[in-house]
Amino acid sequence: MDTSDSGTGTESQTPAEDPGAPPRRGRRRWAMDTRPLRVPAYRRLWSSTIVTAVGSQLTAVAVPKQIYDITGSSAWVGAASLAGLLPLIVFALWGGAVADAMDRRKLLLITNSGIAVTSVLFWLQAVTGLESVTALMVLLAVQQAFWGLNAPARNASIARLVPQEQLAAANALGSTVMQTGQVVGPLLAGVLIPVIGLPELYLIDALALCVTVWAVYRLPSLPPLAAGGTRRAGVREIAAGFRYISAHKVLLLSFLADIVAMVLGMPRALFPQLASETYAPYGEGLALGLLFAAIPIGAVVGGLFSGTFSRARRHGWMVIGAVVAWGAAITGFGLSGSLWLAVAFLALAGIADMVSMVFRGAILLSAATDEMRGRMQGVFTVVVAGGPRLADVLHGTAGSAFGARTAVAGGGILVVVVMLTLALTVPALRRYRV
Repeated sequence: MDTSDSGTGTESQTPAEDPGAPPRRGRRRWAMDTRPLRVPAYRRLWSSTIVTAVGSQLTAVAVPKQIYDITGSSAWVGAASLAGLLPLIVFALWGGAVADAMDRRKLLLITNSGIAVTSVLFWLQAVTGLESVTALMVLLAVQQAFWGLNAPARNASIARLVPQEQLAAANALGSTVMQTGQVVGPLLAGVLIPVIGLPELYLIDALALCVTVWAVYRLPSLPPLAAGGTRRAGVREIAAGFRYISAHKVLLLSFLADIVAMVLGMPRALFPQLASETYAPYGEGLALGLLFAAIPIGAVVGGLFSGTFSRARRHGWMVIGAVVAWGAAITGFGLSGSLWLAVAFLALAGIADMVSMVFRGAILLSAATDEMRGRMQGVFTVVVAGGPRLADVLHGTAGSAFGARTAVAGGGILVVVVMLTLALTVPALRRYRV
């Protein structure tokens, strides 16, 4: 372990900002803020994310592809997705409590190793030709359980590695990498499957996870800071996390903002119908691919230009503005009869989503105390994972009842109305600043 990174607070790891430093000029004003990368520990954590962001997407493509190859049924593919959701929710909530009760570095080592072993088992079942949907679903459930335990500790650790004023920049760096993985990973999987086959995709992911394990091993120790803090991680501690959220309105509103944006305004369940009906003249396959890629591409662009907003101090207003912009862009998408205009609106929505992610994440890390950050990140993981799935049900139903474009536009308008109503009636979020 690198002793130069030892310590648990940012004070011992990061040089103080020079208040007399000249302002950023030209390209540096709007380009991504890379100051957090000057912290060796954060740089290692972030660098490992570059590898695993792509590797995890290879497995995310390989599992449904293998299930469909075995069964020939999309229903089984959907069932597998649900099989992974419940363990993710349960273990994310528990993992948040665990992250507040033990050394977060140790928890990351255990969970990343578990995810890597699961990827090796995915490879073994594929290379031996097991062809068991049950085995695949069990492995997926185990993998998602490990991920649920891992994500809260990983996200909560960031506040211990970088200064508070750089949390938004650190979130922008991490979110950009993850969004890039969502674009590059599936494309790479599509290219590699005909060339090397499914088993090797699992193996590549397992090898990528070894890089993550090594990067986490090089982190400093991250034990609980509070003297006499909790050393248990049971139902009582999880409930205490929810009570903490209810007592801090800015945290509650940050979660509600994401729920409003995703549940009311994420229209991905309607992409196949829109590609088949509205944008069929452009080519159904091309239209479907562009619709699914547009939001992640917009998020990546937002991340690359995050220097334009990551230094903002009124984090509450940034979240409100981003969610309203998301709703307006989704409304524009629903009203678009042109594929290229629709893609442009979805890309704008992706930029707004990136801004929202950056500042919601910064609020969760800065407004919560360290002994509660793990549990806040556990709830955050559940919201991020569950919101789009609820949206799939809601939009799929509304699309069948009212038509796809009406459902999309209506959802976008609801996002704007509900978010503005929350901002006006509960001032805690709009008043929040670092």
